[in-house]
Amino acid sequence: MNLLIIDYGVGNIKSIQFAFQRLGLEAKLTSNWEEIKQADKVIFPGVGEANYAMNQLKETGLDKLIPTLQQPVLGICLGMQLMCTYSEEGKTNCLGIFDAEVKKFDNQLKVPQIAWNQIFDLKSNLMNGIKEHEFMYLVHSYYVPLHEQAIASTNYGIDYASALQKDNFYGVQFHPEKSGIGGSKVLENFLKLEG
Repeated sequence: MNLLIIDYGVGNIKSIQFAFQRLGLEAKLTSNWEEIKQADKVIFPGVGEANYAMNQLKETGLDKLIPTLQQPVLGICLGMQLMCTYSEEGKTNCLGIFDAEVKKFDNQLKVPQIAWNQIFDLKSNLMNGIKEHEFMYLVHSYYVPLHEQAIASTNYGIDYASALQKDNFYGVQFHPEKSGIGGSKVLENFLKLEG
């Protein structure tokens, strides 16, 4: 299987590569348009600030390419948030794949949320074999409100969408590569998705 991780200078790439190595697969890092278009599966990672990350995508034109991809694409953490329409972080216009706006957690809450927290209301083949209220590892200060594209929810002060799906695009707010057996199962499920 040809598995690629989009390289745009923002992301915790090594831990993702190691997670797939544990599943017996090498994930190649690239920013090459043709390689990305021809991949069987694409990982869109992200760590850091939304506005900076979007500018990185725009510099390479990847902001135009990503929404046109036809194969299964998995956005992780900031990658998922960038697949939404807009983020309050830096007042950033994002890729517009998911019909959602990213909000900042209420000031009453400790941010970022750095914790093992539960996911529930699970839907989609991405969540096959995952137990309701499975714990996943999260690190974030911004969140996606619940809406019809949510395939998992988490509670941190409020219930919010911790995973999304629209057509061939998937996103998880948690870090599956750091979430033990449950996270590994999510990645395994992603590899089994039909293109």
